[in-house]
Amino acid sequence: MTRKFPNEFLYQVFALIIAVIIVHAVYVTVIRPQASAVMAEQTIRIQEDANYTPQRSLYVLIRDFEQESCFVLMLWAFAIMGFKASKATGERKLLQQELVPVREGVRILPEDTREYARTIQSLPDTIRDMLLPRVILSSLERFGSTRNIQDVSSVANTLCESEGERLESELSMIRYIAWAIPSVGFIGTVRGIGEALSQAHRAVDGDIAGVTQSLGTAFNSTFIALLISIVVMFLVHQLQLLQERQVFDTQTYIDHNLIRHMQARGGV
Repeated sequence: MTRKFPNEFLYQVFALIIAVIIVHAVYVTVIRPQASAVMAEQTIRIQEDANYTPQRSLYVLIRDFEQESCFVLMLWAFAIMGFKASKATGERKLLQQELVPVREGVRILPEDTREYARTIQSLPDTIRDMLLPRVILSSLERFGSTRNIQDVSSVANTLCESEGERLESELSMIRYIAWAIPSVGFIGTVRGIGEALSQAHRAVDGDIAGVTQSLGTAFNSTFIALLISIVVMFLVHQLQLLQERQVFDTQTYIDHNLIRHMQARGGV
């Protein structure tokens, strides 16, 4: 399992780089030019008509650097969650296969474990490193050495619990991103309010354009960040649910397809 970590780490690094490139390219070529055009048009209309009320534009709403950073983090989180969801889906597909070909009524004796273990060991490395083959192989080895079915059940449950804890700990990066998104939005709020306060003297003289624009930066960044955070947290919970079901279904598979067929010498 340790050799998989660098691959996943490299995937996360490249996913972040690609997310930065894509989002920044869209902002440079589309978002900011459109936002500048909309703001310029609204300024002209306000000067021509004092009663004109500017309409909220999506381009203006997401034009600032904080919103850009939030979209980068969102795509990065999506990429990581997609990677983990694909792995969990592959694990669940493995549950549909008969890795231990035991016919109904046939008992697995301690002397038979090597034969069944060779079937698991002959699998490709990518499949053998998944949770289900690892639990099956460990259970067979334990049964062959201890001849105790209770020990087999204990080792299977321990491995499944350890896998559940590992999957839970690996979600910490995604949870950090979900926490960082609204934090970046709050940074935009502080920046916008700071810029508005620095232009307070202009508002006293009657020029409130700079103040309103800075306040727009403050509120827009928080609004977008909170919306993105809601979406990311929803997907995080869905991914966690998928992984928990995978571990639970693995335990059920082991109990139904392996342990119930085991019988020690002299057992019932």
